[in-house]
Amino acid sequence: MVGENENEIISGQNKAVTLASTTRVSDLASTLGVDPVELIKQLMRLGHMITLNDPLEYEIASKICAAYGIDVTSVSDQQSIDSGESISTKGDLDLSQGAVERPPVVTVLGHVDHGKTTLLDSIRNTKKVDGEAGGITQHIGAYQVEYQDKSITFIDTPGHEAFTEMRARGAQLTDIAILVVAADDGLMPQTLEAISHIKAAGTPLIVAINKIDLPDSNPDKVRNALLQHNVILEHVGGDVLSVEISAKEGLHLDKLIEAVHLQAELMELKANPERSGEGIALEARLERGRGVVATVLVQRGTISVGDILVVGDSWGRVRALNDDRGAIIEIAGPSQPAEILGLNSTPNAGDEVVVVPDESRAREVTE
Repeated sequence: MVGENENEIISGQNKAVTLASTTRVSDLASTLGVDPVELIKQLMRLGHMITLNDPLEYEIASKICAAYGIDVTSVSDQQSIDSGESISTKGDLDLSQGAVERPPVVTVLGHVDHGKTTLLDSIRNTKKVDGEAGGITQHIGAYQVEYQDKSITFIDTPGHEAFTEMRARGAQLTDIAILVVAADDGLMPQTLEAISHIKAAGTPLIVAINKIDLPDSNPDKVRNALLQHNVILEHVGGDVLSVEISAKEGLHLDKLIEAVHLQAELMELKANPERSGEGIALEARLERGRGVVATVLVQRGTISVGDILVVGDSWGRVRALNDDRGAIIEIAGPSQPAEILGLNSTPNAGDEVVVVPDESRAREVTE
C-alpha cells in the first residue's frame, strides 16, 4: 500500500489503466487492486474529503494512480488508439436520462453454523413468484424474489473467500450485505471476518439476528458485541439496520425483506435498460450437450438472445437465455441473473460481461 507520503510509488508495478472523465472511488480501488479504505485515506491526504460511492474527476484519479506507479490513459485517448469504442465498464456511472430504478443485489455472509443457507432457502421457498408450483427448478448461483411488487436479487456465494476473490477481481456486484449472526452463539471468527470484508468493500450492512426461536437466544448480547467491533445499530443511534429472525421457522422474514427495500430506497439504485448490456460472470461450467453455460448478473443495460458477448477471454453469440427458475427468456435486464449459452470457452468468476457490436470486435478484444 501507499504510505504516508502520497508520492511514494510501489516498486514492481507495471500496469496501465484506462479512466473515464469521472470514476467512483470504489471502482478505482477495484481497478488498482487496493483497499478502498486506504484509497480514501490517500484522498484525504490530498485534501479531498470524499466517500466510497462519490465520483472522482479524471485529474484527481490520475494523481492517485501516479502515486501507485500506474500509467493512466483516458477513455477518449484509448478509443483513438483502438479505433473503436471502449468496452470497459469501469467508471461509467450510467447517469443518463434513461436510468430507472433497479432491484438491489444482496449477498448473505456470516459464520458457517449461523443459518446463511437456511435463510437463503427460506426466502427462496416462501417468496416464490405467483403461479410457480414446482419451486426452484435449478440452481444458478443467484435468484430473484418478489415482495410487494418489488424484486431483490440474492447472490448465493459459497462463502467469504468467493466474496473477497470477486471483489479483488473488480467485481463490485453487491449493493447490500446481510450479516447473519446466531442469537444463541454470538460473534464468531467467521462473523468478524465477514464484518472485515463488508467494511473493506464499503457495502451497506443489515444484521439478521437469527435463531431467536431457541430458548437460550440472547439478541441483546449480539448487539453489544457488534458495538465492540464498530457496527453501530440503528436503535443506538447508528446507521446499521438489524432484524431478529428465525430462518428455520420463517419468523420475521418479511421484516428483513422490508429492511432491504428500505436500504435500497436510500441508495437510489438506478440503471439504464436501453443501453448495451454489461455485467459480471458469477460462475461457468461446461455441460455435455449444452456447451459452456455461464451464470451472469446483468448490471446495466439489457442482454438479449442474439447479442455478441465478451466475457473475460471468452466470447460468443447468445444462443439461449434462462432465468433463475430455468424458464426460457428473450432478454435479461439490470440486476437480473441469467444463464447464457453460446460462449466459445469457459470464463472465470468475476469476469466482466459486455455486449459488443460484431464478431470482429469480440475477437479483437479477447485476443
